[in-house]
Amino acid sequence: MNRPTSNFVQIAGREIHWMDWGERDAPVVVAWHGLARTGRDMDELAAHFVACGYRVICPDTLGRGLSQWSPAPDDEYQLSFYARLAAGLCDALQLARVHWVGTSMGGAIGMVCASGLAEPSMKPRIASLVLNDTAPQIAASAVERIRAYAGQPPAFDTVMELEAFFRTVYKPYGWLSDAQWRRLTETSTRRLPDGRVTPHYDPAMVRQFSAHPEDYAIWQHYDAIEAPVLLLRGAESDLVLRETVEAMHRRGPGAKGRLEAFEVPGCGHAPALNVPEQLERVSGFVQANS
Repeated sequence: MNRPTSNFVQIAGREIHWMDWGERDAPVVVAWHGLARTGRDMDELAAHFVACGYRVICPDTLGRGLSQWSPAPDDEYQLSFYARLAAGLCDALQLARVHWVGTSMGGAIGMVCASGLAEPSMKPRIASLVLNDTAPQIAASAVERIRAYAGQPPAFDTVMELEAFFRTVYKPYGWLSDAQWRRLTETSTRRLPDGRVTPHYDPAMVRQFSAHPEDYAIWQHYDAIEAPVLLLRGAESDLVLRETVEAMHRRGPGAKGRLEAFEVPGCGHAPALNVPEQLERVSGFVQANS
């Protein structure tokens, strides 16, 4: 397997970082992370897909990881701008057709892209869409929980203390090995001017919820999706309610018989996509729609 490469590109005047896995001429999977996370969360998924013969693109969203922080947070930390960045990345890499796997916010960006309502060029590009514990309507109580920890990220004297924090706040991800917890921590850490460590994102990104309070109410995008969709719901998720899943079956791709839904046992929000059962279900869906 080719070693993944770390890359940067200017899109819409912003520097975006992504990891590029696999052979350049292989069919492409875009794997997009969740709200306060980075593209390195997708390492296990990417390695699995490369072994299946795919190329995998794992971006850091604006304001996360190694991507630039927005100088205009109220304008740019929103789904429509993220979709614009996704379209720009596909243009820069000359990606005509991709399979999209998105966790939480990454899945919401995927829905906005697949609908074509905000970025018409993206609709024909998306061959299939995997939604990892996200939906066109999310529970308000879960949003408040996420805002509470993401909007005021803590700072610690040591990386080991930060890892203990991550192990607590991300316990709903399900099982991770000690090595995976350590990698999650190391790829999610930045050092502050006073020497303490804190999660590797711009705290202003949480203003999406106040500047654009309806940003995650995206039924109109879901209803316009024509690509086949796989929904993974953490069995203990507080973000995706079961009645929302039932509504998804009645609308959009669900009404056309193009929605598969599966509950992932032992996980809340959101499954880490790091164990064989989850990886094989996602890759099996993508392969069936390739």
